[in-house]
Amino acid sequence: MAAVQHPYVDPWADREIQFDMPRKQLELVPGEVLIDSLGDVEDTKGNNGDHGHLYVTNLRLMWDSVKRPQINLSIGYAAIINISVRTAESRLRGSSKALFILCKAKDTRYQFIFTNVVPNTPRLFTTVLTVHRAFETTPLYRNVKLRSTVVQDRQLLILPHEEIYEMVDGVWNLANDAGTLGALFVTNIRVVWFAHNNELYNVSLPYIHMADVSKREIKFGKVLVFKTSQSNRGFVLGFRIDPEERLNEVVRKVSRLREIALACPIFGVDFEVTPDVVQPAPAAAPEADDVQILPTTTTDACAAYFAEDRPADLAARGPEFSSALGLAIEPLRAGVTLESLWAVH
Repeated sequence: MAAVQHPYVDPWADREIQFDMPRKQLELVPGEVLIDSLGDVEDTKGNNGDHGHLYVTNLRLMWDSVKRPQINLSIGYAAIINISVRTAESRLRGSSKALFILCKAKDTRYQFIFTNVVPNTPRLFTTVLTVHRAFETTPLYRNVKLRSTVVQDRQLLILPHEEIYEMVDGVWNLANDAGTLGALFVTNIRVVWFAHNNELYNVSLPYIHMADVSKREIKFGKVLVFKTSQSNRGFVLGFRIDPEERLNEVVRKVSRLREIALACPIFGVDFEVTPDVVQPAPAAAPEADDVQILPTTTTDACAAYFAEDRPADLAARGPEFSSALGLAIEPLRAGVTLESLWAVH
């Protein structure tokens, strides 16, 4: 019986910033590993005064409120621009060192500030900084790369945990009408093609961003076609392999390895918390009020996290008249309404 192929889902956990998600989306995605969990961490920027938990994985940071679990954050490492340690004003700790994270998603800049309520616990800073650095230095596991240093002397520069399953010579890249002759490496993590006459003319394509692999009939004959995910440029890449029997073998092998990789991806972020660094027991959180919190749909959960610097287009527009208030007000950002500014969460 043929294996069931599930619909392709573009990886999102390491790339997106999400606010107040359903609890299901806070579960670890395939290949995601929980590296550290820190109790009593305050979201000083958006929920100052709330006790919460911060979860550090190999793909993202997640925070949720102890008293209001429906209030949560998911911050993909690929969206982070800068991380620094500075002084912040916390309702739970007062003036203290905090983790400042500047991010950008969909042309909007966000700032997140996390403060560890327990004194003398640098683990918040060291773990997040080190894991994010490990993420930044391993893009070949997660991104489609063109013309990068992946081959030397016709040998693939192997990544940690990578195994070469096959090297196919005499593969034509059909990016132009003439075609370019080269070789194709098939590994457990990616497919890499490079040109014989120029090793820097290459492409490295991880399976996790291979939206489709197929054999198609085009003007060059029957070819191997890869389609990359929309988040990784949405390329369609064609390669000719002769004879057709050989092409069929490569298509089957790549398809099988892709299914395995999608079921259990290797993202390349390796990190272990030092055993002798023990997180002090968190201070007892205030008891939750005996009230029922009804789920709400708030479209402005992100508003509290906008970075201080305003987009140039808003700054250039200057104040505008609000007929609802009868006053001139600062232009509202996309997704923010007057009603939402008065809402108390």
